[in-house]
Amino acid sequence: MANLKNRPLFSLSHAEPHRLTLTSAEGCRIEIFHLADDIVRVLVLPHGELRGPRTWSIAPGAEDAPLEGRERLDMSGFEPPPARVLEHEHEIVLETPMLRLTITLDGGFCAWDIRRDGHWRNVMNDRRTQAYNFGWWDARVYHYIERKPDEMYVGLGERAGTLDRAHQSYEMRNIDAMGYSARTTDPLYKHIPFYVTWQPHASTGFGLFYDTLADCRFDMGRELDNYHGHYRHFVAEHGDLDYYFIASPDTPLHAVRRFTWLTGRPAWMPKWGLGYSGSTMSYTDAPDAQARMGEFIARCREHDILCDSFHLSSGYTSIDGKRYVFNWNRDKFPDVDGFVAGYLREGVRLCPNIKPCLLQDHPLFDAVSEARLLIETAGGEPAWVQFWDEVGAYLDFTNPATIDWWKARVKDSLLRHGIAATWNDNNEFEIWSPDAIARGFGKPFPAREARVLQTQLMMRVSRDAQREHAPGARPFLVSRSGGVGMHRYVQTWSGDNYTSWETLRFNLKMGLGLAMSGVSNSGHDIGGFAGPAPGPELLARWVAFGIFLPRFSIHSWNDDGTVNEPWMYPETTGIIAGLIKLRYRLIPYLYELLWRSHRDYEPVLRPMFAEFPDDPRCLADGDDMMIGAALLAAPVVEPGRSAREVYLPKGARWASYWSGEVFEGGATVTLPAPHERPVMLIREGHVIALNIAEQHFAQPADERAFIALPCAGAGVAKGECVEDDGESEAWRHGAQGRWRVVIESDAQSLLIAIHRDEPIPHAQNDVRISVPASDTRRAVCATGELVAERIADGWRHLTLRMLP
Repeated sequence: MANLKNRPLFSLSHAEPHRLTLTSAEGCRIEIFHLADDIVRVLVLPHGELRGPRTWSIAPGAEDAPLEGRERLDMSGFEPPPARVLEHEHEIVLETPMLRLTITLDGGFCAWDIRRDGHWRNVMNDRRTQAYNFGWWDARVYHYIERKPDEMYVGLGERAGTLDRAHQSYEMRNIDAMGYSARTTDPLYKHIPFYVTWQPHASTGFGLFYDTLADCRFDMGRELDNYHGHYRHFVAEHGDLDYYFIASPDTPLHAVRRFTWLTGRPAWMPKWGLGYSGSTMSYTDAPDAQARMGEFIARCREHDILCDSFHLSSGYTSIDGKRYVFNWNRDKFPDVDGFVAGYLREGVRLCPNIKPCLLQDHPLFDAVSEARLLIETAGGEPAWVQFWDEVGAYLDFTNPATIDWWKARVKDSLLRHGIAATWNDNNEFEIWSPDAIARGFGKPFPAREARVLQTQLMMRVSRDAQREHAPGARPFLVSRSGGVGMHRYVQTWSGDNYTSWETLRFNLKMGLGLAMSGVSNSGHDIGGFAGPAPGPELLARWVAFGIFLPRFSIHSWNDDGTVNEPWMYPETTGIIAGLIKLRYRLIPYLYELLWRSHRDYEPVLRPMFAEFPDDPRCLADGDDMMIGAALLAAPVVEPGRSAREVYLPKGARWASYWSGEVFEGGATVTLPAPHERPVMLIREGHVIALNIAEQHFAQPADERAFIALPCAGAGVAKGECVEDDGESEAWRHGAQGRWRVVIESDAQSLLIAIHRDEPIPHAQNDVRISVPASDTRRAVCATGELVAERIADGWRHLTLRMLP
């Protein structure tokens, strides 16, 4: 018997070099996995056996997990050095150079310490009054943790509200939340049960990832119960308590990097995915859709709007106003091949919308049902769901036959026409019936218990179809819904947001939370998707914010039938065209950041506190963000503003992109913020790559240049930029170059070195380096010669000619 009711007494029953097994007389079991010096996994099995399915989340350093899932006890991909294990009368201690886990045998309570500055600091403790459900409460999974007073919690994927999740509760249950409030709506589209805890008083933190496919809930201190003290908790509807603790002693970013590594390498997508993507439902819903799509190209040319892709909304599949995946409406699009070819001639790729549900009157429904490719009831009937304006049934991607069918349809209906991308939409798999069964790759389970798995498999299979069709090209996919591991496949966005200034402000925080959850390649529907049309000022400010994000798409379904387009208002068309050109100017820097995300698991977007965790003023929940480590963006998120107040983190100087004026860190400044000039500042010690070529619609051009803020005294400023053909898989075989710029400074001089690692797609020997005009130190080129120098717009532009 346990010494206290509901609290088993454990003993160490088995010890391997990287795995400890604790068992109790009641049959309870706790498995401890030492996976790395900074990662330890805890698996709590109330009945001594796994209840949950395999995992599709864990893929350490790999591009993917097995299609059928990874066995939960699989240790492949982890090569930890030995850990120290100490057995005491009442506890077991596992210690690595970075963390220490102490397990109290009476109850299995865990206490976690992190080594910081040579000292152990306690950072997390299980709640002493019942931390786990050992099978006596109900069938759900629980984890209760003590809550420290000043902790910050950041992450949980795509959440509404403030960046800091403290004192709030959140439900993870993928749902189609059209017109949601970015401040209050919960749940939303994504299921990412990971967050970072940061403790400002100790300047240390950690990440927690709960590996579950179940609908779950996080309470971050909103709930209070007098019997237990201050706590936070996690509850999952089924499965096992299987969590990963990631030590992050110096910066919150370490936990994000390691979580991203743990769950797989982010996809390296084509460069054109960073360009402007047009989209609106009204074009494809129109009876003359192909003609309306031609008008978009004409307007881009008329207003010189740079554009790389167009997201083709689902109206192209319509029959009598309803949408039928893979069905081209030939009345709307009488010449599909000609339509696609016409867009490609203008340099614009198409990304068509596809949905995983077949309506009951879909032309292919009976054949698909007879082949048993749908999610079914135990009696073999389709598991009916409400989907848009009709009843239908979801395809079952845990059935290999469904996977083959889907890939064949993607290739035949889309890719063979010259389309090279897919937009995986409405893929929340809203299945609530307990009678719906998924095939589970031969191990059937209730479909509602792994709805997010269906979402993941849909996007994976769409990617595989693209790879099979064009093995030499990088796939490009977009998905609205997703879960842990979605970054291995897709670019994403924050779903069908509501048009308002409030949405603009809170979408910013939503994107930062997603980036701090391992998903960097993201953005928002610029201007708002649902609700009223944005006014001219709101649209311009939203574009001025959106140009900094990896995904840049203007998309809408406005209540009044209007369309969010760059030329929506004559008074802002020129401003928006200029902002889009500014976006293209920044693409080399953004492309480098996405490469670092792929190569090094670095988040592209960063909250201010994550980049500057030791600056107390950066802990405030503001409206600023870092784009990589080098660029601070301060969007205007309120109407009627012509200036922007910005706090500049201490420890570095900052230079205005527009004026070249240099400011000391640790102070608040007020900067001009006209619509066409979003506030952006370059951090001291950094070099940012730019494309300074003059660009026009359907006339791409590329000329590399760099803008820098050298160190004030002795120091080194650095920056790099990846270069490749932008769309092929040749980079895997070494066909990738790199620019590297180093500026060594002292009181009298700037020694500039430019290194060019071949291959570089665009031959270029003269390179412009811009530093603030106030920096009058003598410039010397260590790798060539200084051939020109001029002052303009507050910057000193140095043209350097590289040695052959």
